[in-house]
Amino acid sequence: MTIAITGATGQLGRLVIAQLKRKVAPSGIVALARDPAKAADLGVEVREADYGRPETLEKALAGIDKLLLISSNDIGKRAAQHVNVIDAAKKAGVREIVYTSLLHADTSPLTLLAQEHVATEAALKASGVPYVILRNGWYTENYTGSVAAAVQAGALVGSAGEGRISSATRADYAEAAAAVLADEGHAGKTYELAGDDAYTLTDLAAEVSKQTGKAIPYNNLPQADYAAVLKGAGLPEAFAEAVAAFDVGAAQGGLFHDGRDLSHLIGRPTTPLADAVAAALKA
Repeated sequence: MTIAITGATGQLGRLVIAQLKRKVAPSGIVALARDPAKAADLGVEVREADYGRPETLEKALAGIDKLLLISSNDIGKRAAQHVNVIDAAKKAGVREIVYTSLLHADTSPLTLLAQEHVATEAALKASGVPYVILRNGWYTENYTGSVAAAVQAGALVGSAGEGRISSATRADYAEAAAAVLADEGHAGKTYELAGDDAYTLTDLAAEVSKQTGKAIPYNNLPQADYAAVLKGAGLPEAFAEAVAAFDVGAAQGGLFHDGRDLSHLIGRPTTPLADAVAAALKA
């Protein structure tokens, strides 16, 4: 069996390949990358594959049995890009596509993200190719990435209110993807993947305070004010607006899930928030 991973040089893709190499021979793994040179260190076969250039895709997928389609980060163009990959996979005879979607994509208040995932899920189901949908929740790193700045500023800010966040680390999600790719019996299933234990940003601030010995409160801001803070920190305007909107989605319950699909797939509890905070503070 030969398994291919799109977006192989991205943060998630690299982790999936590392996990997959523990389960299958590296000779059975193919890294698909827009720039193959950036994948030279992965220790597996590399092929050029660009979501936006269909002519690269069918050739890249020749001889592939299972494909992990890691969702593109090109918001607004992703649905069309994903369809390019799905169409090429069907033509190439890929026998199963595993797709990284969004937690509760069909009902999520994070509409900017959810719409393209819903469209991709529909395209997958219409393709006739057996599929598995991994509806990934939030990466814990989306929040712990700002821990150092919060310590420096003396406060953690956001717009998530007291919304509960069931996040997990990228490594957790990567391990789940590798487990599904390496095993049989998942076709046709949709997994809602999230961390075992939910927290609020107030809880996150308390954990940062505990580990640093400094009083780091959580200051909840209106969406527009939080977007302004992010722009002031150097984020592009459109991205800052999107991040603030995602936080509001979290306040509406969009990042909460109390199932255990993720820990079941990986065979262990998901990474505790305290461990993720400790790792962020050491980075």
